[in-house]
Amino acid sequence: MDFQRRLQLYLVGLVIGGLLAWFFMGDRLTNMAWTPKERIKLRLENTLLKATPQADSTLRAWNTTLADLRAAMPEAGVTLKDTRRSNDSLYYAVTAEVKGRPLAMTIAVLADPRSDSTATLWELRDR
Repeated sequence: MDFQRRLQLYLVGLVIGGLLAWFFMGDRLTNMAWTPKERIKLRLENTLLKATPQADSTLRAWNTTLADLRAAMPEAGVTLKDTRRSNDSLYYAVTAEVKGRPLAMTIAVLADPRSDSTATLWELRDR
């Protein structure tokens, strides 16, 4: 078998494999929703329901709500190296732009989402 024939068979296999991957994985193949940062953002978008009193007063002072922060999560950035871990909690460092204002947030979640799946806005500040 010469090189050209091997290359043709390789390309046919590559196309068939790509089509099968698209059939089984669908949109997940290209949207990167399976990466750790995207999974964290999805979790925060769905569970950010509470705020500490300090963060709540900052939200009210800036005329912003938790719903606005949840809506900004798909475009937010998560800095994994700045994430802090305690015995049972994770404190994610998140940056986002909400109503034209660049914000830096610390959002706390329990490491085990089975016990409590809600996320708490721990700290909110300007970037």
